[in-house]
Amino acid sequence: MKIATWNVNSIKVRLPNLLAWLKEAEPDVVCLQELKCVDDAFPRSAIEDAGYNVETHGQKTYNGVALLSRSPMEDVSRGLPGMEDDEQARYIEALVPAGDTMLRVASIYLPNGNPAPGPKYDYKLDFMAKLHTHAQALLAHEEPLVLAGDYNVIPKAEDVHDADAWADDALFLPETRLAFQSIGNLGLTDAFRACHTTPHRYSFWDYQGGAWQKDHGIRIDHLMLSAQAADRLSACDIDKHVREWEKPSDHVPVWAELDFGPA
Repeated sequence: MKIATWNVNSIKVRLPNLLAWLKEAEPDVVCLQELKCVDDAFPRSAIEDAGYNVETHGQKTYNGVALLSRSPMEDVSRGLPGMEDDEQARYIEALVPAGDTMLRVASIYLPNGNPAPGPKYDYKLDFMAKLHTHAQALLAHEEPLVLAGDYNVIPKAEDVHDADAWADDALFLPETRLAFQSIGNLGLTDAFRACHTTPHRYSFWDYQGGAWQKDHGIRIDHLMLSAQAADRLSACDIDKHVREWEKPSDHVPVWAELDFGPA
């Protein structure tokens, strides 16, 4: 079972790329972020025609997350528990069939947090604290779980082209990395790092400053797996070539393969 995460940075602009990648990569479940549209404006029919069920949690102009699945989804919930008053659409979760069991998967668009310090950074840390609490509750079910998305967190120096250049950025501040590590310490595995030890593999390159051409990237898109999912992990990679396509997102898909038995 192939599960992917991709910040598309506007589903309307990136729809041709998304459809091309779905055909090429053939994922079973896709977690999308930064839709930049309300639910009614999501290009549902085009994606359904590509063979996917669709669940969205949209927002006008900003944010927005979605789940695409080849199988119908169950127990869909929108919004991060503990942040019911939050107007920003940053979290959607559902159950999807996976062989002879069910997989719980979430698409997460964690706040950027810049400038830091400041209210935006406070919001980022509060979101991460609420995500920690919710992840802990989900892990208590002892089921296959994938918390995927754009975490806007650079975990370590090996995940950024120049650690010094990002030292004061909200994505790389010690408090940010500690909060991410705390979530991982609950018993979640970073799928990419479980499969690759090579440093300086990235999932994001800024549009400015020739970042893509210079390979000045960062790794901020993560698939975090419960023990029951990590035990089934067989592969994980970053589809870097998608960044070369016409009108690309500044992020590229990251995917993991989990081995489930037949239904």
